[in-house]
Amino acid sequence: METFKSFAQSLEKINEANFEDIALRLFHFQAVNNPVYKRYLECLNCDMPSVSRLGQIPFLPISFFKSQLIKSGEWQACAEFSSSGTTGSISSRHQVYDLDFYRSHSETIFKHFFGDPGSFHFLALLPSYLEREGSSLVEMINYFITRSKSEYSGFYLHNHTELIEKLNKLKTNGRTVILWGVSFALLDLAEAFELDLSHCIIIETGGMKGRRREWIREELHAYLTSRFHVKVIHSEYGMTELMSQAYSMGSGYYQCPASMKVIIRNINDPFETLPTSKTGGINIIDLANFHSCAFIETQDLGYVNQEGYFEVLGRMDNSDVRGCNLLVG
Repeated sequence: METFKSFAQSLEKINEANFEDIALRLFHFQAVNNPVYKRYLECLNCDMPSVSRLGQIPFLPISFFKSQLIKSGEWQACAEFSSSGTTGSISSRHQVYDLDFYRSHSETIFKHFFGDPGSFHFLALLPSYLEREGSSLVEMINYFITRSKSEYSGFYLHNHTELIEKLNKLKTNGRTVILWGVSFALLDLAEAFELDLSHCIIIETGGMKGRRREWIREELHAYLTSRFHVKVIHSEYGMTELMSQAYSMGSGYYQCPASMKVIIRNINDPFETLPTSKTGGINIIDLANFHSCAFIETQDLGYVNQEGYFEVLGRMDNSDVRGCNLLVG
């Protein structure tokens, strides 16, 4: 029988050629061993043993993470990630089998896009995440801060003065600075101060979290680049329900790591896959979710371009209402 260890080892050797084979192995494992996903597949009358290609795999609506414990097999969670949500909303919960795996996997992805964390100072402006428990992003950044072995790395809430002093001090330090911030906090900083951060890589994540009106990406990045005097703004795409992260290197298009693939679905028929450059709902295969569910139907809208990168255009309406009553009763 497949084990978590065997799937983790598969990720170490994953590439475009063997992605589908690993995904199908994982599907057949989770279709049997994940009670919620299994029941969902049964409600869809999915002939599970006959699934032999990616296009036949149904994706679990992400809102099930708000009402169910999504686990494959019987095991004791070492941690639980939870989403922030907005006031009055129900948070998603993602039980974690192995925090060390999450940390090392996140580091492997970061290295692929940026390099060794030991080459950077990490300054994290993540107030909404630090003010609650269970943030997967805080867990990841805290690990990167530790791996940087830099006395200057650290988290910041609203103490802009201290942050700016640190940023200015590090201009001639030699290491590149990564300023990692939730969008509304970066905007607060940019509105209050015009800064020369040309020595920094700025990575935005997380949106406005109900703190401000939503900005479209082009508007947000144009304002931040002008106020911070940088050429581009990088972005990170991650969520409570995923173990993997995608990154944009400044174009607004996210690149998936080897463990992750984005498939676009028809918003009127969630079982129809759309071709390249067509806008629809974003489905994600995250093979690092071997302990929970690797096949997630998100509530984000977007498309995949000719190069295989994806852009997020926004959120679908009624994200908490969409077709999630199949397991009731």
